[in-house]
Amino acid sequence: MAERNGKRNRNRNRGTEASAKRVRPGRLFINLLLGMVVLIFVMAISFLLLQISGKNSLYSKADSGKMVTTLSDIAIALGGSLDSGDGEDWQEGDFRFEGVHYRYNSDILTFLFMGIDKMTEVKVVEEGIEGGQADANFLLVLNPHSKEISVISIPRDTMTEVDAYDSNGIYWGSMTAQLAVQHGYGDGGKISCERSVQAVSNLFYGLPIHGYCAINMGAIPLINDAVGGIDLQALETLDFGEYRITEGEQLHLEGMDAYYYLHNRDINKPQTAVGRLQRQKQYLMAYAGKAMEAIKKDVTFPVSLYGTLSKYMVTDISVDEVGYLATQILNYSFGSDDMHVLEGEVTKGEIYEEFRVDEDALYRLILEIFYDKVE
Repeated sequence: MAERNGKRNRNRNRGTEASAKRVRPGRLFINLLLGMVVLIFVMAISFLLLQISGKNSLYSKADSGKMVTTLSDIAIALGGSLDSGDGEDWQEGDFRFEGVHYRYNSDILTFLFMGIDKMTEVKVVEEGIEGGQADANFLLVLNPHSKEISVISIPRDTMTEVDAYDSNGIYWGSMTAQLAVQHGYGDGGKISCERSVQAVSNLFYGLPIHGYCAINMGAIPLINDAVGGIDLQALETLDFGEYRITEGEQLHLEGMDAYYYLHNRDINKPQTAVGRLQRQKQYLMAYAGKAMEAIKKDVTFPVSLYGTLSKYMVTDISVDEVGYLATQILNYSFGSDDMHVLEGEVTKGEIYEEFRVDEDALYRLILEIFYDKVE
């Protein structure tokens, strides 16, 4: 009897073990599914918070007060008015110029991008005059009202007010000089960038700039190859020994070829900086298209590129801000009409070329890009 009871107990135990074995896979699947849902939920919340954090930090970086006041004063000096019409929607800072009611678009985001004439990874130097010159200067403007991207190219030789320092980092005072040298008066890092931002802001009557990104020229092959290279037609004939192309030639730029096309010029010939600027403009148009395609395929592309460039780059644009911007620009448009080059005149200075901005054209460009016409 005891033997039969023992067998029953053993059989019952085996049945319980078998049941447990049958139940566990189902429970495991449910637990795994639940864990995945929780993970996706947490990731979604984190991504949303990342966007909110990025948006808030970007808009907190700049103040438009100085520019709005200056442009209003200029409008008055040119025959404009600060008087509102009867029953017209009028806000502080609005003005009328040539019969048009203008209002500053405070939702616009503006970023300064600089290409620094150094091939190495970023290395902060002693504050002085070895920060490296900014051979390329572009303002990237995002307008959430019109969902448009605008790019303003600023010639390196643009004459504007810069802060000068000696080799020991001692401030000498302000002077009128080429914009490119402002970055050189600094440490090649944050200090150089902040001084360049201030110089560009002053050039644009106090324009608020929400972030900067300075990239050493040695990173161009990395930026170029990240989108699979760029196809374009050569705008001019270049012959620099290691790099030769003919005007009109179809090019597929990879690696250092992209650097040569964007950087090289004959400094012994007049106005070659203007020709190089046109090449840079052409390249940016082509790159923008490839980059937008990459973002549509993978919204994390800007973040991964951010990591790739980190050793060659100095920026105050954080990863969460990049994440926010990446989700926004998917809905934006960008065409050839959105690429602007400052108008002005190139003359030969005592030693170097000097580009003097057409102030009237600059004023109208600012109204076109940064202001809304109030109907």
